[in-house]
Amino acid sequence: MSLPNTIYPHLRPTDNGKQLIVNGRPFLSLAGELQNSSMTSAKYMDTVWQKLADTHINTVLGCITWEMIEPTEGQFTFTELDRVILGARKHGLRLVLLWFGSFKNAWVKTNPKRFPRAKLRKAGGVLQTADVLSIFHDEAPKSDANAFSHLMRHLREFDGSHSTVIMVQVENETGLLGDSRDGSSTAEERFSQPVPEDLLTFLARDWDSLHPDLRSNLVHFKAQSQPHGSWVDAFGRGPHTDELFMAYHYAHYLNQVATAGKKEYPIPLYTNVWQNYVGEDGDNDFPIVAGGGGLPGDYPSGGGTINVLDIWQQFAPALDFIAPDVYLNDYAQSCRKYRHRNQPLFIPEQRRDEYGVRRIWTAYGSYQAIGVSPFGIDTLEPSTNPFTKHYALLDSVSQIVLDAQRRPGSSVGFFFDELAENGSDPSKPVVRHYAGLEITIERCFVFGKPGPGSGMVIHLGGVKFLLIGWGFQVRATSLSPTATFTGILRFEEKFVVNRDTGELKTLRVLNGDETRSGIFAMMPNEDPDYGGFPICVTIPARTMIAEVEFYSIDDETAV
Repeated sequence: MSLPNTIYPHLRPTDNGKQLIVNGRPFLSLAGELQNSSMTSAKYMDTVWQKLADTHINTVLGCITWEMIEPTEGQFTFTELDRVILGARKHGLRLVLLWFGSFKNAWVKTNPKRFPRAKLRKAGGVLQTADVLSIFHDEAPKSDANAFSHLMRHLREFDGSHSTVIMVQVENETGLLGDSRDGSSTAEERFSQPVPEDLLTFLARDWDSLHPDLRSNLVHFKAQSQPHGSWVDAFGRGPHTDELFMAYHYAHYLNQVATAGKKEYPIPLYTNVWQNYVGEDGDNDFPIVAGGGGLPGDYPSGGGTINVLDIWQQFAPALDFIAPDVYLNDYAQSCRKYRHRNQPLFIPEQRRDEYGVRRIWTAYGSYQAIGVSPFGIDTLEPSTNPFTKHYALLDSVSQIVLDAQRRPGSSVGFFFDELAENGSDPSKPVVRHYAGLEITIERCFVFGKPGPGSGMVIHLGGVKFLLIGWGFQVRATSLSPTATFTGILRFEEKFVVNRDTGELKTLRVLNGDETRSGIFAMMPNEDPDYGGFPICVTIPARTMIAEVEFYSIDDETAV
């Protein structure tokens, strides 16, 4: 039985981007990615499903390897995969399958004549055989597309009426490591040929809308009145031209695979990116080598990094979006950059610690993420996993978050990290303007040492705001030049009455010292540091949800 495409998981446009629709309703993915090989065993997964559910995860990312479904060419088996899908379904969990095809593991690697390998150019003109296939031959994408189409057809037949599988990742962290481009004879020949006209036309036509990181590498291209000739002729000589060359051909390769799969089952498809990492733009103090370096080949050259993202978006249209793995790069910048051309944001891999979990609020609250996913989630226990608390809160308010994501500019997510050892604060206050007010979100005041915090503020309309999270406070200042006072009219702790509709009711009215005399809407941590002060005055909203209404007094004589 075939079902109309709208019944399948799909992306629906909104005024603010796109949302993931599952079983006809917007779906906020609270995801976690397994260790690389976990999902190859249904027996192993039976030991972790409940643990994942107890962590308040609703979406599990795990790999499906080529040899798992086609151990011998032309012979397909889906027995183990079906058991995995049934296990997830039994526990009410959704799945995102990671197709580990051409560049990870498959029988094609044993036949280098039919499926030639990429060559890495080393010192002295030596060519080293790489551990990945060359993308400049027809047999590899043809075979990969065939296997992928069989997978997608089976998913439609086995799971189409259930939507346990809601998205599929095509390949994994695509690109060439060890060199900026393939040095094989076929690749060299292609590199010396004229640049395809569709690429030259696209870059010239869309110049003003290209990401600045791409334009900065096209100085040689822009200087020519009519760029033409080989890749060196058109773009100059250097590693970034090599990367552009590889990105164009990788995009075509993955598009061929994705197109074949989408014809069988048109659910959302994406690919993920091992980002280029530059220390001064990073979110950590790790050395460049730890993150893959700053030059193509140190990180996978040709993958969908931000400096070639436009190329991927143009030449791999069968992919619904390109998704960044965010470990060392600045988290908020990665979110912002990967909303380029209004594509939806999904973070398939990120840190799984306290440092990482605080940042997810920025993804959901400020950049309308359809989901985030810490890596290696199955080897953490729910009781000590920092995501358990955050996902529990997000799950309870998911419909409220989804509603805010559809309204441009209505919400902001934020985080405040631990103070530095010298007492300095690495996290700046967040300032936004709404309805004639300047809203400041900052670390929550305590008498002792301020702690970390994270959360989301949603503008409900007028001078009302919903506060969700921990360790922060909100104050307002009227933007009117005649205003002489701005304060809190009402501050209420809320609780969720109906998760499916997002209905809230008032639990307590907060006032007095709990608002520092009506000025600060305070959302402290569960155990604020009183610093030895004998009176406990920073009482948190135990539900971690509160609504505040501000007011201001104008005095026209104050001008």
